[in-house]
Amino acid sequence: MSAIDEGIVREYFEQNGFLVRQVRKYQVSARKKTGDEEIDLLVYNPSWQRGARKPDFFLFSNELPLVHRAMIAVKGWHTGVFTPTMLKSSPEIFRFLEDNVLKEATRFFPVDAGSEESADLTKILVLPSLPTQEPFRSQSVALLKERGVDAIISFRSMLLDLVDKIEINRNYGKSDTLQVMRILKNYDLLKDAQLDLLTERAAPVRRAKP
Repeated sequence: MSAIDEGIVREYFEQNGFLVRQVRKYQVSARKKTGDEEIDLLVYNPSWQRGARKPDFFLFSNELPLVHRAMIAVKGWHTGVFTPTMLKSSPEIFRFLEDNVLKEATRFFPVDAGSEESADLTKILVLPSLPTQEPFRSQSVALLKERGVDAIISFRSMLLDLVDKIEINRNYGKSDTLQVMRILKNYDLLKDAQLDLLTERAAPVRRAKP
């Protein structure tokens, strides 16, 4: 996982009001990761309301207020689609769901004595995309849920949300990720999703010649 991938996820949650913690600053390649090393990011929502329902499996920005605390695994395999075959042949995708990892994750969140909040840790997987055709899409979702994933977010969804929130007349000097997006948006190399939708609706309809 590159720093860019993690930076996008961090900015997405921070822009939506979350406190974000990066557990480690180094990469592991020559050995198996320990429990805490399988955690990419931990997020906490200070505005969460007690009694709120659980968020949907497909997590968009309008569902984020329903997330209280979450452990996030980032899989920035941008050239791949998480098909059922890929999920079955890639056990490393699910290592962040192992018991020792979950135990490490809950250790970072303070819990009041007698509280049931230890059970509300949402396990989120950030991925490039799922298959668009059935039954492969439904099969991928079923496999992810069976392994214990509570919610997924696509990079496309996060990037669209960030692009929409960025203002070109602001200097995001404290964030390289947002500053690059702001520059690209300023030169019309990135456009709001709403503008793209309006452009599509305004496009003339070509009628077939009689």
